[in-house]
Amino acid sequence: METKILIPQLHARDYTFPDPRIASDEGLLAWGGDLKPERLLRAYVQGIFPWFNEGDPILWWSPNPRLILLPSDIKISKSLAKRMKHFEIRYDTCFEEVMRQCLETRIAKGQKSWISEALIEAFCALHVKGFAHSVETFCEEKLVGGLYGLYLGGVFCGESMFSTQSDASKAALVGLCEKVNALGGDFIDCQLPTDHLQSLGACVLSREKFLGMLENALENCTTKPW
Repeated sequence: METKILIPQLHARDYTFPDPRIASDEGLLAWGGDLKPERLLRAYVQGIFPWFNEGDPILWWSPNPRLILLPSDIKISKSLAKRMKHFEIRYDTCFEEVMRQCLETRIAKGQKSWISEALIEAFCALHVKGFAHSVETFCEEKLVGGLYGLYLGGVFCGESMFSTQSDASKAALVGLCEKVNALGGDFIDCQLPTDHLQSLGACVLSREKFLGMLENALENCTTKPW
């Protein structure tokens, strides 16, 4: 007999999330609620993130396994090192534009994107509050790549990246590693395992180990502000 797992609904005035350890390996933990800054921050410090298509209910995830990147483990090939000389890395100069480029480049490739107008508004609010940040790759004063996410004092929770020029998103990732390392941060949460990020040095961890590392990093945070 098949057992059905009931996914709890979050309510407007309650920012409490279920324990992420009880989620299935797929990771769906809860649905509903909203994208207010307080709820988003409460989610990310517990290793939970929203991921849903526009028009669908808000879905909250904590999958097993997880992917992280230690800043010192970033792999820079000879060709990337050569390309880096032609790029300029900037931070937080065009946050919303980076989000919109992450959306538009996926759509241009015929791919679906979870980056809705509501999510852009929510992360821009977190950017104003000093939690959400972008790393941007410029070439000849033109934005050609970048990434964005949340920096929670020791841990950067990566959300998405884009590139309109070869190696531009990789350059942004190198820039992120340099920034997190300079701040004394612990690691970058890459969320879901991908061959691309693993080829750049990211490693796969069990959810249990990831959550332990996250809790330890946040509890013992001595990093500089972004």
